[in-house]
Amino acid sequence: MSKSVRYFLALSLFPQVLLVNVLSQHPEVVERYYSNGFYPLVSKLSRHVFGWIPFSFGDILIGLAVVYALRWVVLHFKFFFKKPKQILVKILTALSVIYFMFHLLWGLNYYRLPLSERLNLEVKYTTEALKNTTQKLIASSNAIHLSLAKDTNAVVKIPYDFKTIKSKISEGYNLTSRLYPFLKYTPASQKYSLFSWPQAYMGFSGYLNPLTNEAQVNCHTPTNSVPLTLAHEQAHQLGYAAENEANFLAFLSTQHHPDPLIRYAAHTFALRYCLNDLFKRNPDDFKRLRTAVNPGILEDFRVRREHWAQFENPLEPYFKSGYNSYLKANNQQEGIASYNRVVALLVNYLQQ
Repeated sequence: MSKSVRYFLALSLFPQVLLVNVLSQHPEVVERYYSNGFYPLVSKLSRHVFGWIPFSFGDILIGLAVVYALRWVVLHFKFFFKKPKQILVKILTALSVIYFMFHLLWGLNYYRLPLSERLNLEVKYTTEALKNTTQKLIASSNAIHLSLAKDTNAVVKIPYDFKTIKSKISEGYNLTSRLYPFLKYTPASQKYSLFSWPQAYMGFSGYLNPLTNEAQVNCHTPTNSVPLTLAHEQAHQLGYAAENEANFLAFLSTQHHPDPLIRYAAHTFALRYCLNDLFKRNPDDFKRLRTAVNPGILEDFRVRREHWAQFENPLEPYFKSGYNSYLKANNQQEGIASYNRVVALLVNYLQQ
């Protein structure tokens, strides 16, 4: 790469940041020209190119990039103080290219119009509405659980392998697209992550690779959690970057699934979020309503918590803090807590 090109790329980082900041103030422009214009084309193209590969191509790219970066640091460390200007230009060049590709291939979706506007949903809700919604979810979860387990104390276990779950979640999206056409999901690109062990210790159950548009699930995720984790990542693939919106679309696409096991995963997923939010708002109501949940469902929740507890480590909070900063830098002011904002969408949708 010539010196002039490198300088141009390095300096282009600053106008790129400025442009993204300007676009963030005009979500209707992002929605029309990017999220509903350019992005669906590049997203489908990426899934056509990488979806048929049985392993995560994006993970391999990340692995190679990390190895290259470490090698580059080792080889150039002695120049950090001798030629700081040249080193800075090279670093800015790399950051500029990464920043550009991230926003071009997926990241601008963080600045689109809120999903609540598209679905005509309120974003505020009362504790009373939350309590009513929680009661509805307890009733539906209990009914599905009992139909499957035949015993309120038994734990429902989803017996499917990942291939079967992938097929069923895609089916759920495509069935839901009859009512909401923007949820049409094709072609598929769903993978187990090659970096599942590191992700487990970092506290992550899945992620979307923005460069290859592969929906990736940590293979150590409890099977009962895999359907909604995958549905969440597929929502990201469809261009819904906000975590609360991806959570909501995961529920929306699975709540009426023809398979009762997927319906069980969907309704208990929503129930957990609503119970957690009710505990924060009114602990007394939480304690009272929790006793109405079938013991088998509560045991399922406990088993999943204990499963993740085995991966807890002193470094996990730092990884979570880094991810929290990433979300805040990408228009999600509440950071990781934005996942919980799905409750507002759930309450107002189910109240309708």
